[in-house]
Amino acid sequence: MERFNNIKALGADVFITDVNYDDTVRLAKANAEKNGWILLQDTAWEGYTSIPGWIMEGYTTMAYEIIEQLRGEELTHIFLQAGVGAMAGAITGFFADYYQQNRPVITIVEPNKADCIYKSAEAKDGSIHTVTGDLDTIMAGLACGEPCTIGWNVLKEYADNYVSVPDYIAAKGMRILGNPLADDKRVISGESGAVTLGFVAEVMQNQSLSYLREQLEMNKDSKILCISTEGDTDKENYRRIVWDGLHPSY
Repeated sequence: MERFNNIKALGADVFITDVNYDDTVRLAKANAEKNGWILLQDTAWEGYTSIPGWIMEGYTTMAYEIIEQLRGEELTHIFLQAGVGAMAGAITGFFADYYQQNRPVITIVEPNKADCIYKSAEAKDGSIHTVTGDLDTIMAGLACGEPCTIGWNVLKEYADNYVSVPDYIAAKGMRILGNPLADDKRVISGESGAVTLGFVAEVMQNQSLSYLREQLEMNKDSKILCISTEGDTDKENYRRIVWDGLHPSY
């Protein structure tokens, strides 16, 4: 309800559906057509690409600002979280163009209950593949079962790896970002924003995942980029995870 109230406070009419994200998008599309509204969201499909394309162009602002802050320092790895894949596709496309043949290793990370990009890559047929059902994950911003077509078209060409992870990986990322070592800055990150850092930490710390470190070519000299895309939009759940240890690491 906290997210609901925050959106409502901005002056919007807000409704909660009893269906998953993708079916909610279809419901919004039907209502927009019925009432003459403009549908604004970043899942693209045949006949609906302009607005998602503009949204993806907006996402590249983050990548441009990152390049400015790096001041010429080159990255070796980029980890991007994906829901429908619009943000991941936009950032991947930017860095693929910027680095050309020297682009970093790009890895896409999704919740294992809503891993439509992973499933699409796993099929190796170039087509999008969907995940249905409740999409039950703490990573609410990534609980999407149908890829954005234009995002997928970029990812299938330029992303190097795709991973599907359980919720405790995101929880671990939240705890690490909120409790940094030495003089690292504290980052208050929500579940969807922290999953990539959680994955990196798990791969580097868990000895049983040494094969993944080798596959990803990660070591102490790696220069890694993760992007936190949300704060504690659900403060109660944030405290349950960071304070109370919900979804503990193994």
